[in-house]
Amino acid sequence: MTDLKLIALDTEDLEVVSAHAQDAVVRVADMGYARKNQRFALLMNRFAWESDTPRGKGVRKRAALDFRGVTHAAYAGFDPAAPEGVLELLTIGFETTDAPSGIVELRFAGGGTVRLTVDCLEARLTDLGAAWAASGKPAHVLD
Repeated sequence: MTDLKLIALDTEDLEVVSAHAQDAVVRVADMGYARKNQRFALLMNRFAWESDTPRGKGVRKRAALDFRGVTHAAYAGFDPAAPEGVLELLTIGFETTDAPSGIVELRFAGGGTVRLTVDCLEARLTDLGAAWAASGKPAHVLD
């Protein structure tokens, strides 16, 4: 399976990145905002939805998600100072405020969110090479 290297510069690109990051498991200790560098990054164990193991439990891959041009980061619904915390990423969205500026929102299961104020949308999702068999395939209850 080929490692992903994706960049998002508009909302359509971000939808692709979001789809590949859906159901990623993230340790709170593995995310952070570097104010001086205007970057927010996190490491994740993403579920490789694109893997070709339809009957198996699937594959997880170690990946990095990086946002540039970040001027502010806000957290809600979880304690960002709790390094043992684990979150499950559901979706990533972008709302324009004063083009090209806007708000990137990472939404996690259980109601947790990270809101990033950005000068413009620039996100990168990069697989880091490590891959292993998933313990199970994520499933969602649909209303």
